[in-house]
This record gives sequence, C-alpha cells and structure tokens, in this order.
Amino acid sequence: MIAPKTAGPTVPARDLLFVTTPALWPAWPFLPVVRRTRGAETLGVLFDALGACGRTGFSAAVILTNLFALPPTVDDLLAVPREAFDTGEELIRAGWRVD
Repeated sequence: MIAPKTAGPTVPARDLLFVTTPALWPAWPFLPVVRRTRGAETLGVLFDALGACGRTGFSAAVILTNLFALPPTVDDLLAVPREAFDTGEELIRAGWRVD
C-alpha cells in the first residue's frame, strides 16, 4: 500500500496555511485561488461554508468562479461547478494557489 502524500516540498506552506485557515482570509468567507497551467489561468474561490452557514463538505472544494462573479445566494453558489478534494494538501498538489 502506498502512503498518501503529506505536506512537503511540493506543497507550498503559505498556500496550505491559507487554504486550511479561513480566519486568515481577507475576503472571508471567500478565498480567491488560481491555477496556472500552460499559459492559461483557471479562477476559483474557496468558500467557508461551515463557518458562514453551517454546511459541511466544502472545506476543500474550489468553486469555479471568481470573486467578482459570485451568485447572489448560498444555494446558487453551491450549484456552480466545482472541483472537490479530500484535503487542503490535495487541493494544493492539484495546482491551486492563493491569488
């Protein structure tokens, strides 16, 4: 059995700290993130659903929108396509960085 990866040299510590600590988010309950690949950018936001409205299951989910195009309600926001990860480390390893 292969052990899962943990935070290490391939996981930027600053990004991991921010992704896993909503109290540090300057635009709480949102944290803008970006993934840059081959000259293209994909924008997303993390949403502290647990802290903002008591909903679980979104702590490591990137909602594929940007901070300036957020839907007006929580239900609308959570209906937007997203990439879900098991942990903040997995999210960072997938290329997402704090924007």
